[in-house]
Amino acid sequence: MPPFDIVGPDAIRDGTATDAYFSRTETTLRHAERNPTVVAEVTADQFPDGDFELFAGVKDAASLLSGLDVDVDAMCEGQLFDGGPVLRIEGSYLEFARFETSLLGFLSHASGMATNALEARRAAPDSTVLSFGARHVHPSIAATVERSALLAGFDGFSHVAAGDVLGREAGGTMPHALLICFGRGEQERAWRAFDEAVAPDVPRVALCDTYSDEVDEVLRAVETLGDDLDSVRIDTTGSRRGDLKHIVREVRWELNARGHGDIDVFVSGGLGPAELRHLRDVADGFGVGGHVSNADPVDFALDIVEVDGEPAAKRGKLSGTKQVYRTPDGGHHVGLAAREGPEGGEPLLEPLIRDGEVVREFDLDAATTRALADAEAVGFGTDA
Repeated sequence: MPPFDIVGPDAIRDGTATDAYFSRTETTLRHAERNPTVVAEVTADQFPDGDFELFAGVKDAASLLSGLDVDVDAMCEGQLFDGGPVLRIEGSYLEFARFETSLLGFLSHASGMATNALEARRAAPDSTVLSFGARHVHPSIAATVERSALLAGFDGFSHVAAGDVLGREAGGTMPHALLICFGRGEQERAWRAFDEAVAPDVPRVALCDTYSDEVDEVLRAVETLGDDLDSVRIDTTGSRRGDLKHIVREVRWELNARGHGDIDVFVSGGLGPAELRHLRDVADGFGVGGHVSNADPVDFALDIVEVDGEPAAKRGKLSGTKQVYRTPDGGHHVGLAAREGPEGGEPLLEPLIRDGEVVREFDLDAATTRALADAEAVGFGTDA
């Protein structure tokens, strides 16, 4: 019995991380000596409906399908989509059938989290926004959470092991547990011990809502750490918070009144886009957790749309190999790949794998730039 309920990389790679009916489909097709050449497309919606989502998970999808005798085209990581295919596979069906479950999982979960992260990013475009959500999910996907947040433009994240996977350094300062370990009324000892213990390059951010009024703890933290204090964090729980904007405004007022306008005010605790829009003019930064990590996965499906060169599809799906386009006005268009696209339309499905070899680089910073630019182009997350 393994110590954790985790499906490992070997099972994903060899295709046993699959639904049982794909294994039985393989058995049946081999028995019938039937293995057609097909085109299969991953889609969430058939036609555009104005509800854009952010495409993520492409790096893992490419790794999954690499080495197979297939050609794959896909949208770029960080592209927004609204109907039509985001990824297309062409090859013998038995070459990739067993990988459908993992492929959809990679794309669905990451795209859902990245979309929600982009909502938060667009809600507070001039603020520092950090990902605090890894604690809400199975630890085996923490790196996916943090990559999805970074893809959408978040400024940082909290999970140490995810940072090792992504080649980025995790950030964070102190939890309430640290203050509680020193005891009620001993917040100064906790802040001072933190300042003495952690590396000089770690920002001095004092958590200021553990036992007493937020303004009281903020001013005590200022008196304790003086010029070494970079910012304060307010993480008042929902049951006690009252008017959070008023609290933050009061904190800011009292800091300014005492000549400490350079100390930033950071807010966390159950925040989503609505809260960020409400607080962005009084707070300097935010920690966003469950809104990203608990996002609903995008409901992707993989469907055969062509068999041995002929259009084919199940009821309710559109047959034929397709292409999707972005027009200069930010429109998203779906059409048959063999036909001419809309005037000025940029085709979005580009080569990802050719003859089993990945033919694309994965640059997270470039993908983030793409996501933010495309969000602007299509008006994603525009304030009502």
